[in-house]
Formats: sequence, C-alpha cells, structure tokens
Amino acid sequence: MSLKNWCLLIILSILWGGSFFFVEVALEDIPPFTLVFFRLALAAVALLAYLKIRGEKIPLTLPLWGTFLVMGLLANALPYALIVWGQTHITGSLASILNATTPIFTVLVAHILTTDERLMTHKLVGVLVGFTGVMAMMMPAMAQGLNFDSYGQIAVLVASISYAFAGVWGKRLHATPVIVNAAGTLVCSSLVLLPIIFVFEAPLAITPSLNSLLAVAAIALLSTALAFLLYFNILASAGATNLALVTFLIPISALLLGMGLLGETMEATTFYGMAIIFLGLICIDGRLIKRFTQKSGDIS
Repeated sequence: MSLKNWCLLIILSILWGGSFFFVEVALEDIPPFTLVFFRLALAAVALLAYLKIRGEKIPLTLPLWGTFLVMGLLANALPYALIVWGQTHITGSLASILNATTPIFTVLVAHILTTDERLMTHKLVGVLVGFTGVMAMMMPAMAQGLNFDSYGQIAVLVASISYAFAGVWGKRLHATPVIVNAAGTLVCSSLVLLPIIFVFEAPLAITPSLNSLLAVAAIALLSTALAFLLYFNILASAGATNLALVTFLIPISALLLGMGLLGETMEATTFYGMAIIFLGLICIDGRLIKRFTQKSGDIS
C-alpha cells in the first residue's frame, strides 16, 4: 500500500475514532436520537451537494430506493442510534473497542447468508478469540448483574451485528456509484429517524451550547460525509483488504481522544479485552499468519 493510502487510512481512522469523542461532547445537551438524526441529515445534505457539484443524480427508481431504505436502517439509523444511546452509559473509548468487533460478526453473517464467503479455519479461530476478548471486557459489568453499563455494551455489540448485515446487504448496490449509494442511504436513514425523535424526544425544546453544535457539525461533516469520501477513495485505490486495517486504528484514535481530552479512564480488563479482540481480528485478516507461515516454509 502506498504512503498516500496509509496517510488517508490514518486520517479516516481519526475521523471515525473522533466520532465517539464528538458524541460524548454533543450528548451534554442533545438527546441521543436527535443527535443521530442531525448527524445523518447534515451528512446527507453535504453529499447531495457534492453530487450536485459533480453533476450526478440519484436514479428515482422504487427498487433502488427500497434497497437504500434497508441499507440506511442497517448501516446508519439502527447502529448509530444504538451506539449513541450506549454512550449515554459507557465511555466512547469502550464503545469504539466493542464496535471493532464488526468484522467478527461479519464473518459469521457472510458465512450464513452468502455462498462465496465461507468460514475458513483461520477465520473461525479469529471469531472464537474475538468473542473471548468481548467477554473479558464485559465481565466486570456483568458480574454486577444486568445494569445500564452492561446494557450500553450490549447496545454497541448489536450495532456491530447490524453493520455486519449491512455489509452483506450492500452487495446489492453494485450497479450504482458508491457515492450515490452513500447519499441515498443517508437520506433514507434521516427520514426514518425524523418521526422517532418527535415521539421519544423533544427536539424543538433543545437549547444546545456552542460546543454541542460544533460537535454535531463535526460528526456530520467530518466523521460521516468526509469519511465516506475517504472510505471510497481508499477502497478504489487500495482495495477492501487494506481498507479493513482501519478496524485496528479506530479504537486507538478514540482512546487517545477520550483519555487525552475528556479524561476517560479504562480498566485493565478493557485493555486486555482489546488486545484479545485485535488478536482475533489478525486471525480473521489472515495476512500476518500467511506471511509468517511462508517465512517458516522458506527457512525449512
């Protein structure tokens, strides 16, 4: 992978890792579902403006927009809402680590629902190791019985499962440009959340501070709209396998921001769990194992 792509990958990890930090700031004044709505709506407007500048349009066909709707639920509305709600009970740093389990669930979902992504031995080992890390992280909260801390952790894990299903469903969107797909799913997920915030929250009664407003703008424009553009740029130039490396970098960015700027603290079990999850992701990725076995073969 080129130096340019490595730089873009690091920037993307900072943008996505920074979303957990910005959410912590915005939650001081803005309820979770309202926060997610404005994140999605502003990002949708930004991407629609970008498409307008490029002279591209989203096809107005019912099947395509039906696919956008399901994708918007699985990839945006549901996981974003679960993660932000989870962050009302756990730190953004912990949420980012639990969210790194997405590839683990994706391997299982893809094995069940597709015929071209089977569960290889190294992936199965990675899944088992990854779940061991999750259990290590959740054990302190679970030991005290079900409480809001454990509910927050479970919410983030369910969000990761939703991302996994989105990854499989997204294969249907192969005939349209990726930026069009991103804009369409953001529009649909925004519309889904619009009535929900009026039922469960009172968005018109909110009086957010300047810091909260800036945090929302940063989440929408930087951690969502700009991140989408970087994501597709790296995907086109470096491929999906190299892009998956961002999974390892996001928690590091979130940890540095959360602990450095918000004063968050992490228990030792969290760091142990993160290390085990990363080991599981390395097994699923398979490249390091393959390189090691090839070197061993050369020596022998």
